[in-house]
Amino acid sequence: MPFLNDSEKETEPSRRAKVNQSVLSFPSFAKINWSLQILGKRPDGYHEIKTQLQTISLHDDLHFQIDEGGGLSLTCDDPDIPTDDQNLVIWAAAALRNRFEVKAGARVRLEKRIPTQAGLGGGSSNAAVTLLALTRLWDLKPSGGELLEIATTLGADVPFFLVGGRVVATGIGATLSPLADGSEDVLHLIVITPNASVSTAKAYSLLGSPALTTSNIDPILSSSHSGAKNSDSKPWPLQDSLKNDFESVIFDIEPEIRRTKETLVQAGAVGALLAGSGSSVFGIFTNRDDQQRALKEIKPETGWRIFPCVTVSRNEYHRAVGSPDIPFLRSFNS
Repeated sequence: MPFLNDSEKETEPSRRAKVNQSVLSFPSFAKINWSLQILGKRPDGYHEIKTQLQTISLHDDLHFQIDEGGGLSLTCDDPDIPTDDQNLVIWAAAALRNRFEVKAGARVRLEKRIPTQAGLGGGSSNAAVTLLALTRLWDLKPSGGELLEIATTLGADVPFFLVGGRVVATGIGATLSPLADGSEDVLHLIVITPNASVSTAKAYSLLGSPALTTSNIDPILSSSHSGAKNSDSKPWPLQDSLKNDFESVIFDIEPEIRRTKETLVQAGAVGALLAGSGSSVFGIFTNRDDQQRALKEIKPETGWRIFPCVTVSRNEYHRAVGSPDIPFLRSFNS
């Protein structure tokens, strides 16, 4: 069986926000893309996309404490993670404090599990959770529009992590249309992050074409076959509908990432896809038994990180990050 850290053995989203008088602790979940279409380049230089995002149980942990002296500081258990103003946690805290003229500061501690530059949205998730946590820690009452506006300035994926669950994102990725995703529809996944990476900027530059997908983008999920190893397995309803436009270029320049997808399919995944612009790839399994069997079969290459996990619904996400008391977030559950 591949080497798994203790945190990587957790398949259920059991973490919840922990609150006392002076400290808040929140999980910060990763995401995958069920689909990703690059529709063309916009006049402002950004790319027009349409993607279906999903929160998953792989998560970092963030701990927040008020700094009465007004400072903003971040520490992290991963020495490779910047803790100065290069980190989106500090950006988010500063943006929220400046918007509402808060005098107090915050000390933040980050326990990092989500791989960086892996297409899993770890930095964006950290930023969104920072906004949610400090809204409570500093006793702020932002409107939905204000919080979303701040989130959008931090990055295209940050608004999604205010909402969670399963969402269609359009424009540059910040215009959200939540989809129904009941907690009874939990899907079992294996995410593999190989020892290879491609920056998002480079991935976009490699695409080249001004218009890369058909103008008929309904339904959102385009056809791309990913076969199952076990013909007796119950098929996942969308196994023939996974599509990520980045695969066409990422797999050519990083064959190791292509091998990651092939490994998951050979291990019995009913579907597999590149996460975002990579480098992570996820595989979908019919049930937990199939997932666990695959973990034993996978023979990882050097440096691969392997994460068994499950999908996290919007209701579960909001309970976990302690956000149901924010009215505009609660409205996404209807």
